[in-house]
Amino acid sequence: MTNKNKDTKGIEEEKKDSKKDKLAKILEKAEKLKEKVEDAEDIDLKKKVKPEEEEKKKETLVPMEDYLKSSMHLGTRVITPDMRKYVYRRRADGLAVFNTALLDDLIREGAEYLSKFDPKDVIVVCKREAGWKAVQKFAEITGIRAFTKKYPAGILTNTILEDFIETELVFICDPWLDKNALNDASRIKIPVLSICDTNNFTQNITKVIPGNNKSAKSLGMIFYLLTKIYTRNRGLNVEELKIQDFVDDWDNLMPPK
Repeated sequence: MTNKNKDTKGIEEEKKDSKKDKLAKILEKAEKLKEKVEDAEDIDLKKKVKPEEEEKKKETLVPMEDYLKSSMHLGTRVITPDMRKYVYRRRADGLAVFNTALLDDLIREGAEYLSKFDPKDVIVVCKREAGWKAVQKFAEITGIRAFTKKYPAGILTNTILEDFIETELVFICDPWLDKNALNDASRIKIPVLSICDTNNFTQNITKVIPGNNKSAKSLGMIFYLLTKIYTRNRGLNVEELKIQDFVDDWDNLMPPK
């Protein structure tokens, strides 16, 4: 064998050895990566979450099942630009669905905002019959003056009326049905707290509580929660509240599928 052939053979053998070394290193890395993946699979991710953060996520004003039972998360087939940010999705039947976790947060915020005002400085207005029972119970417990069935237009703006009153906050259940109260509050430039469904516009409303404002059980749930937080924050001495006092036949309600 010539020297040239020997050199060529030697080079080929070196290349083979080099390839074997590279392959061995790749296999070694692959084995280590496999071990890491297997270890990761054994980790319970729930245990990695801080207990207080996990608990915070679970802490809703009432169990999520109760929100579903009340239908508070169900909107209408109409979604206004003002309310789009609160909507999670549409159901197959076209009804909008509110983000339930967001509703919980915003009821808290609405209740905290309401709690800044003395009962004598607030009026609540509800023209829709579905809300009369809940509003009257809310007014009875908190001492806030309520106007159901009909709101006497001008009682906040016309000083010559015998029933003229002054207030610092107007709380309405529907910006459309309770528009007279909303307009009066706008004229005299006082804040408005309002429950708003997906079909409502929020012009001239200071604080929005999104939710189903067409249903008695939904309005009952909202006013139950507001009453609970308001009485606690204001230090009012009241008996333990029961959702059954705000919603008829609550125990027989089933969450929608």
